[in-house]
Amino acid sequence: MKTILSFSSWPLVFFSGLLGAHFAFSSERPMLAFALVYAGEVLLLFLLERHIPYERRWLLADGETANDIAHTLLTKGLVQIIALLAVVFPMLAATVLQPLAGARFDVWPAAIPMPLQVVMAVVIAEFGLYWSHRIAHERLFFWRFHALHHSVTRLWVINTGRFHIADSLFKVALSQIPLYLMGAPLEVFWWLGAVTAFMGILTHCNVDMRTGFFDYIFSTPRLHRWHHSKDIREGNTNYGENVVFFDLLFGTYFNPDRPSSTDIGIRGQIARGFLRQLAQPFRKDGIRQIIGRATKDG
Repeated sequence: MKTILSFSSWPLVFFSGLLGAHFAFSSERPMLAFALVYAGEVLLLFLLERHIPYERRWLLADGETANDIAHTLLTKGLVQIIALLAVVFPMLAATVLQPLAGARFDVWPAAIPMPLQVVMAVVIAEFGLYWSHRIAHERLFFWRFHALHHSVTRLWVINTGRFHIADSLFKVALSQIPLYLMGAPLEVFWWLGAVTAFMGILTHCNVDMRTGFFDYIFSTPRLHRWHHSKDIREGNTNYGENVVFFDLLFGTYFNPDRPSSTDIGIRGQIARGFLRQLAQPFRKDGIRQIIGRATKDG
């Protein structure tokens, strides 16, 4: 039974989530309905983590659960407190910002079937997601914000949304502004948010998933564990958020024939406590702590 679950759990969660999103977006309250679907998928992964964990150590508490939840609810987007779930932010941002984007070129192929529009949106947005993610690893100014996400010492479904707000806004800007300018309809943004949401909880889940050929199309748990490795030769790879097309194109795809890393985290130190974690990248001593250099106090 565990072997069957290992091979079926990734497509089960991802495609059932998309099916649920289809019914949610067709309902009278699409955002609320989607939040419920998302919560159900999180619960499913939470249960799978306890039944077929990839790393049993990661089932143990690390003292950061409250902070992980706080970052997910409050700092992955400006309207997180209203949405209650981090993944709703891209959808609400689209709802609010799209009418304000007067400089749109209206070149979006709205006449083609919606599934093709979604695939197109995912690829276009992924270009911005890939480069914002890669820049966050290669440039200290951005790494000081992104390091919060990589400071986790275990991967599990609850710390999916552990991002500094500056990091999240940078990613949203680079990935969604091109779609706004092209005149993509609101429904496309909803679907992009759904794909990103389900991919996010899947990449972080502590479930022993056998993803096979999916590793060459999507960002999978196997690939993302390599991305979280403490060894920067492994960690500075697999930047794709939803798909790995640009990793393959730009030579940052990493998928050796061995179990993916469980030695994850950063060499620096992240502050303890939610508010201190938000403030740390703005302080000189905080930046030194993040990158692992000694501070004046020791």
